[in-house]
Amino acid sequence: MDAFDVVVVGSGPGGYRAAVLAALRGRKTAIIERAVWGGCCLNRGCVPKKDWYHSARLLAHTDTFANRGLVGSLAGDLGQAWRHQYEVVDRVRQSYRDYLRRLGVTALSGHATVKDAGTLSVDGRLVKAQSIILATGSAPVMPDHIAVVPDRIIHSDLLFDRPVPGGSRVAVVGGGIIALEFAYILRLFGKDVTWIVRRDPFARRDFSPAAMDVLKKGLMAAGVSPRLSTVRDATVGAEGVTLALDDGTVAVDWVLMATGRRPVTDDLGLEAAGIARDSAGFIVVNAYLQTNRPSLYAIGDCVSGPMTANRALFEAAVAVDNIIEPGRRTRTDRLVPEAVYSAVELARVGLTEEQAEDDGFEPATGFAAFETSPRALGQDDAEGFVRLVADMDSGRFLGGEVVGAEAGELIHMLAALPAQGGLRTLSQMAFNHPSRSEEFQNAVETLAAKWNLPGEIFG
Repeated sequence: MDAFDVVVVGSGPGGYRAAVLAALRGRKTAIIERAVWGGCCLNRGCVPKKDWYHSARLLAHTDTFANRGLVGSLAGDLGQAWRHQYEVVDRVRQSYRDYLRRLGVTALSGHATVKDAGTLSVDGRLVKAQSIILATGSAPVMPDHIAVVPDRIIHSDLLFDRPVPGGSRVAVVGGGIIALEFAYILRLFGKDVTWIVRRDPFARRDFSPAAMDVLKKGLMAAGVSPRLSTVRDATVGAEGVTLALDDGTVAVDWVLMATGRRPVTDDLGLEAAGIARDSAGFIVVNAYLQTNRPSLYAIGDCVSGPMTANRALFEAAVAVDNIIEPGRRTRTDRLVPEAVYSAVELARVGLTEEQAEDDGFEPATGFAAFETSPRALGQDDAEGFVRLVADMDSGRFLGGEVVGAEAGELIHMLAALPAQGGLRTLSQMAFNHPSRSEEFQNAVETLAAKWNLPGEIFG
């Protein structure tokens, strides 16, 4: 029987990082994967999608080329884009596996089931572990009345498994982040996109109404707007797919379903091992990411919370720290940034104004727009702003958001700030000029002046 200090189930971003961190801390580590190494994020999610998104943004700026002295035209080729992301993903996957080998992590291929809090079976092969981390991820949810039909009706995981279906007419079904992103990307690659949603996709509590307004205008300018309706039926024929909606029909060449995700926890043997799940199938954990069996941890999408690679990566470190030193760190999702990559890039971290009020703070906001930023103007990309949220009584930094180019990178400046003294850090930093990041300093200065926050944020 194989024996390890730490065994990780799942090789997505959370599982991979957990295995790496455990090995770096001197623990004998194994990682188990039953499908493609790298999980959804690498193979069918954030990595290939951001590859396409970068190309889409280049296409979006072609109307500024002539003024910049760039002569010629560009057109999107989604077939070549698919091949490019495939090469990128393959290269990253190889580097992941090479690094695991260099660290001495044992990689086991097969389906793992939990026998008890210290034993796993991998296709009948027993593996012992002092600690187990479940990082089994999530899978797409399809409506009960609509089935996958290759090259006609697919979900987002299947979009990267094989070359993109032919035809220019595409229906994107769903109002979440995945749909927001793919509706835009496909439109920029020249597809005629019908985006079907059951409710207003811009009525979100995680980003401010101002951020949603910028995103909505950007999508409309790109030729993407939601159609509020429900898909009642889908008929596949020789010429494509006909969708029956509440308010009529839509004929398209293929359909991309982005109608939610569920945790992958059904076939892990959790019930037999006495591991608790909630009514939605998520594994129940405490603040330290332990299940009701203290030596068994769970992280990422198989645990209730935002289904993002960002959270899985963060929780991997929390789980490993608690394995090394029990009780060292607690799960704090509000420290994890979230981002949207669509017609406008959005990113946020910490509390919104509404959440701050719910937590008993008196929120004050600071704002700086990119429309006067020399760097943004020089890039012909001045949409968006920086927005900070602080407590009016103490000057405590509570959260913030960035809307505009490179928001997903810029948000890390806020993610790294301590609550106490964070605004002072921004106010006293020296910044590269011209840069987009300067707007953080402008926002904190206007915040302090506008709301007469405690003077010590500058001192």
